[in-house]
Amino acid sequence: MARLKHKLSEPPVPPTRGVKAATFRLLLDTAMNIIQKSGHIPSVAEVAVRSRVSRATAYRYFPSRSALVTAVIDSSLGPVRMLASDNPSGRERVHELFVQTFPRFKEFEPQLRAAAQLSLEQWALERAGLLEEEPYRRGHRVRILQHAIEPLAPLMRPAVRDRLHRALSVVYGIEPYVILKDIWGLPDREVERTALWMADALIDAALREAGPASAASKPVARKTRTPTTNKV
Repeated sequence: MARLKHKLSEPPVPPTRGVKAATFRLLLDTAMNIIQKSGHIPSVAEVAVRSRVSRATAYRYFPSRSALVTAVIDSSLGPVRMLASDNPSGRERVHELFVQTFPRFKEFEPQLRAAAQLSLEQWALERAGLLEEEPYRRGHRVRILQHAIEPLAPLMRPAVRDRLHRALSVVYGIEPYVILKDIWGLPDREVERTALWMADALIDAALREAGPASAASKPVARKTRTPTTNKV
């Protein structure tokens, strides 16, 4: 399967008990609330002030904005990252993934937008030689989508499989919300429908390129399930 350019950012390991665990949770909840209400990425110092915790204490748990945002996203999308399916159909696995996880993207949209914002900001600073913290590296969708398309992999040449994998990563995540809501003004439900429609189109294109051997995997025309609003 395709490999990532960078090692993914991993969240800080939270304390499991006592005052330390409570302080970690307080700081994380404060950061989540700031992003949810205002949309901006708070500094660790701002989170400390809002939490009435000393800056030194806050920096022990979250030494940078990258560490803070990584923890925020892990808290938001933890259940999504643990999803797995034993469905033998790759197409249906992709449908299940989109149906089950897009409602959570909607629920935590401000946090996901903030993570994308930080990534873009740090990209520019890194290019200019001005980045003073470890960069926030995204990409957990790669492993999630790899599992979803696993049944399709034997039907395709590695190059086609990797192209499908990369293409699906463009339409799975916060990016469809940014484009389809901000530019087109679509409601959440239509964003979900459009993203799933694009995923189906990409799978169809990959199967066509794979040739006759994949014909049996292409289903007869059927209705596409619409993502529900149930939480993960």
